[in-house]
Amino acid sequence: MAKPISRANSENKFAPLWRLDPDVVYLNHGSFGACPKAVLQKQQALRDEMETQPVEFLDRTFWPRLNAGRETAARFVGADPDGLVFVANATTGVNAILRSLDFSSGDEILLTDHSYGAVKKAALYATARTGALVTWAHVPFPIGSEDDAVEAVLAAATFKTRLAIIDHVTSPTGIVLPVKRIVDRLQERGIDCLIDGAHAPGMLPLNIEELGAAYYTGNGHKWLCAPKEAGFLYVREDKRDLVHPLAISHGLDVKDGDRPRLQMEFDWVGTSDPTAWLCLAEAVRYMGSLLPGGWPELMETNRALALAARRLLADRLGVALPCPDSMIGTLAALPLPDGDNAPDAGWPGDDPLHIALYDRHRIEVPIMRWPAPPKRLVRISAQLYNSLAQYEALAEALTTELKKEDR
Repeated sequence: MAKPISRANSENKFAPLWRLDPDVVYLNHGSFGACPKAVLQKQQALRDEMETQPVEFLDRTFWPRLNAGRETAARFVGADPDGLVFVANATTGVNAILRSLDFSSGDEILLTDHSYGAVKKAALYATARTGALVTWAHVPFPIGSEDDAVEAVLAAATFKTRLAIIDHVTSPTGIVLPVKRIVDRLQERGIDCLIDGAHAPGMLPLNIEELGAAYYTGNGHKWLCAPKEAGFLYVREDKRDLVHPLAISHGLDVKDGDRPRLQMEFDWVGTSDPTAWLCLAEAVRYMGSLLPGGWPELMETNRALALAARRLLADRLGVALPCPDSMIGTLAALPLPDGDNAPDAGWPGDDPLHIALYDRHRIEVPIMRWPAPPKRLVRISAQLYNSLAQYEALAEALTTELKKEDR
């Protein structure tokens, strides 16, 4: 095992605010996020309080705290709080919508070929149960402009399309799709959109009401840096009577004049640890306090680093940038030479190049087998704890390992 690349981790003043291993060059914030120490301390204090008097915490003080957190989250993403509920993550939100809608034989659910793997499987499961079909929009990558993405989605939509599930930011390729334009054009055809915003909150400025989609789901644990299981689902007002959580519980038929039916169902689906939801507001506050310009400066700082890092890597790998800067947030993917020894199935971490980068160089970065083996991408993330020296270390390590593959 190679020695840690300490020089790549030594000059970032923000890195000590996280618990990340200083002996690892961590360039994979996009997969699971990373929660700062201060927010984790807040969560632990809440857990201690909950276990000191569970009934007091879950029966008496929980609801005002949850509603206050909902108000903060709704303001941050530009949503009506009456239509926003907390879920564990965006995958849960997608599944709640797919299981709530009554699809019929002949209906179509439209996805792009950049869709997250779990979402693809959820859509295939929903259609297998109902006789509906999953159809695919082939969005090019490399891609020349936002127009190419809009045209690809519109070309795949038909009069049978009941729902389109569109990524705000694609997971394997890291491109920001023009979701407002797509939503508007599909709604002209009477097609509802579910926006998978797993990566968008905290990466991009959001105004869900202006976006106009029927459904929007996002994660707090990624770019908002909240604890794991701090996701949300937004449902437009005209769709709220249709939607139910995956677990049906007490809220199904309980009336409360002060709380919308949607919240009554989703806010309590059985005993669980709700502290991640209660910490989402603290994560928004804390991360927004780290730079003088607050969240706008934080998002722009991370984006500038992602753009600089992908230019550096593209130059060192000798590849063209696969999309314009305007379609990049704080993720970026670049093509790699084909990997003939990559397995056909499994997690991205199973790729031999991923394993070599970690075991020999202590660099954590995903190698995406996309669209399918032997094709591969390297996907980088940029968060405040990262620095350009870390991507220089990645470029050096990639060059070394790719030369070994050529032998």
